[in-house]
Amino acid sequence: MASNYFFGSDEELLLGGIPKYFYGLRRTDEGDLYLTKLNQLSVTDSITINIPGPPEEDYVEFEYGVDYLDNRATDHSLQFENLFFEQYRWDNRSMLYYIDSDGSLVVRIGQNYVYPSGI
Repeated sequence: MASNYFFGSDEELLLGGIPKYFYGLRRTDEGDLYLTKLNQLSVTDSITINIPGPPEEDYVEFEYGVDYLDNRATDHSLQFENLFFEQYRWDNRSMLYYIDSDGSLVVRIGQNYVYPSGI
């Protein structure tokens, strides 16, 4: 069982100024969108940056706290084939995304949302 030991009294000291949440967006070949949210203070959360493939297709400029939004070229091809997320960003706010009954993408900042079952 893993144990975490934190030095400091608040998240700012624990994370050294790096935002707490990571949000990664990816799209499948079928067009399905997936949003991943990672809490850096969680002992169970992890992310994949590159999937297996030729090393020259890896994204090697990943930096904690630095957003990346440019993996699609103007012709819609991927810039880095092995990069798991097409876009990712960091934020200190907890954001929850969902599709409302009108089909619009909605974000709630700092509020919980109970996702409907049976969808």
